[in-house]
This record gives sequence, structure tokens and C-alpha cells, in this order.
Amino acid sequence: MASVDLKIGMIFLSQVVVGILGNFKLLYHYMALYFRGCRSRSTDLIIRHLTVANSLVILSRGIPETMGAFGLRHCATYFECEVLLYVHRVARGVSIGATCLLSVFQMITIIPRNSRRWVKLKVKAPKYVGSSSILCWALHILVNIIFPIYKIVKLGNKNITNNRDFGYCYPLGDKVMNTVFAALTSLHDVLCLGLMTWASSSMVFILHRHRQQVQHIHRTNLSPRSSTETRVTQSILALVSTFVAFYTLSFCIYVYLALFEDSIWWLVNTAIVITACYPTISPFVLMCRDPSISRLDCICCIRKI
Repeated sequence: MASVDLKIGMIFLSQVVVGILGNFKLLYHYMALYFRGCRSRSTDLIIRHLTVANSLVILSRGIPETMGAFGLRHCATYFECEVLLYVHRVARGVSIGATCLLSVFQMITIIPRNSRRWVKLKVKAPKYVGSSSILCWALHILVNIIFPIYKIVKLGNKNITNNRDFGYCYPLGDKVMNTVFAALTSLHDVLCLGLMTWASSSMVFILHRHRQQVQHIHRTNLSPRSSTETRVTQSILALVSTFVAFYTLSFCIYVYLALFEDSIWWLVNTAIVITACYPTISPFVLMCRDPSISRLDCICCIRKI
């Protein structure tokens, strides 16, 4: 095994281990609070879905890429390739959608109660958190399953030429379907990015206005609820900023790879690493902004009545 492949394999393996541990720790925290009977925030359910999606993204792409980098390649069947790619696409879409939902619902949560235009939405929004998360999964499961079925029916197990090696399998290529899938994925990503940008800008504006209003009030007079919402909002803003940074960088690299078929091997591996950075780092971004996660207690929780 070449030393370069060994280094790449170690990077992939580190991402898998760190990402899985971080997401499982975050998921364990929120599940423990739920079973302890603590009253959860409206965004906690979305974070649970986000951690599950991030874990699937890491497992479905990170483990096969690690095996390929270490030379543990096996002749994966077409079905195995499509299952791995399908799980990765669904989980990636849900991860982006959950991040978008997280920013939108948090923006609605911190809207002042004296805002007449948003008061009804502020009251009704928490009721739709669960259904929105389930709808996000269902939408991506249904949309992404169309492409494997099309390939199985039309292409079968033949014509495996002129396809790019992903290290662990050789997925069949169809330029028409790949273009359609890329267009739908780009449309979804652009829509989510637009909503995230709008929600994040609104949260920054609301926090700035709130800070100006309470400048004359002593810090000790601020309610715990207000400080908690501010901390949660800041953590979600940090999460969205992390997503936008990594997504923009990976998008630029993938556009270059799509335009030039003779792809540079190190650039392909770099794109894979950058794509996996968000699901790997996102749980630590949330944990760093919420000290209660490391303590795993219910002291500050409000018991359900």
C-alpha cells in the first residue's frame, strides 16, 4: 500500500470515528433528556433527526471510502453500490433539510411575542416540528428511489464502461439521469440555502435589536429563558455558518470535477473529505455552545406536568 493511500485512509478513518462518536453522544444526550421526562425545546426533535442523518452520511460514504483507501476493495455488485449511494443521498438530503428546518423553527421561536404578523405562526409552529421532520425523510426517500429503479429497469448490470471509480464500486452512469438528478439536487440545495440565509439573517437582526433594547437592564435582571434562547440561537447560527462554508467549498470542487472528466485524484479525495466535514463537526459545534450536554443532567430542565 502506498504511503499516500495510507494517509488518506487514516484521514477517512479519523472522520468516521470522530463523527460517529460526536453524533452518538449528541443523540444520547437528547434521548436521555426525553426518557427522563424533561421538557424539550421545539428544535430538539430536529436535532435528533439531524444526528441520525449525519451518522448515516458518515457510515454510508466514510466506511467504504476508508476500505478503498486501505486497499480493502471488493467487487461490489451493482445492487450493493446502489444501496450505498441511495442511503448516502437520502441521508445527505435529510441532513441539509434538517439544518434548514432547525434555522427556520428557531427563527420563529425567538420572534418577539408582540409581533402581530408572526404571533399565530409562533404558537402553531411547535406542533408541526415532528410532521416536518418526518416529511423531510419521506420526501428524500421517495425522490431518491426513482433513480436506482430507473437504472435497474433500463440499464441492468451491463455497460459498466466510462464510469468513475469511487474506490469501493463502479456505479453505472447515465448522463441524462445524472443531469436530472444533479438539477433536482441543486434545486433542493439552493432552496434550503436560501431559507437558511433568510432565517439566519432574521435571527441576527432579532438578536441585535433585543440587545439594544436590554442594554439599560442589568445582566442579572434578564430572564433565564431569554439567555437560554439566545444561547441556542447562537449555536444554530454557528451550525448554519459551518454548513454554508463547507457546502460552498465542496460545491466549487464538484463543479470543477463535473466540467473536467480527467479528475485529479487528490482533488477527488479532498472533495470527499470536505463533504464529510459538516456531519463530522456539526455535533461538536452544538455541544460547544451548550454546556449542559457535557453534564447530562436535568437540573435546568422543566419537568413535564
